[in-house]
Amino acid sequence: QVQLVESGGGLVQTGGSLRLSCAASGRTFSIYRMGWFRQAPGKEREFVAAINWSGGNTYYADSVKGRFTISRDNAKNTVYLQMNSLKPEDTAVYYCAASYYSGSAYYQNSRYDYWGQGTQVTVSS
Repeated sequence: QVQLVESGGGLVQTGGSLRLSCAASGRTFSIYRMGWFRQAPGKEREFVAAINWSGGNTYYADSVKGRFTISRDNAKNTVYLQMNSLKPEDTAVYYCAASYYSGSAYYQNSRYDYWGQGTQVTVSS
């Protein structure tokens, strides 16, 4: 089992920044990839960004490319999502996820095996 705990959400004005953290614990040695997803009210959960635990390859949704940066600290078993130039449409609950899957469908919810409880991000206009 792997446990994921997110932190860092909050309320920010348009154009502001936030950094989300996701601390992983448990049997993390076999995790291949970590991802961030988000879900706005009335919408489906969508992919935001992902990073391979080893090697550090990163992947982004087009909507956040150039504004968000995903990174990891292997020693701390922690993944971060630095969010800059935030927009009201970024408002959502953000979820951290862990996956054993090493294929190319990193953007699919179903490829992730463990999920955090979510952290709210609200961007005011």
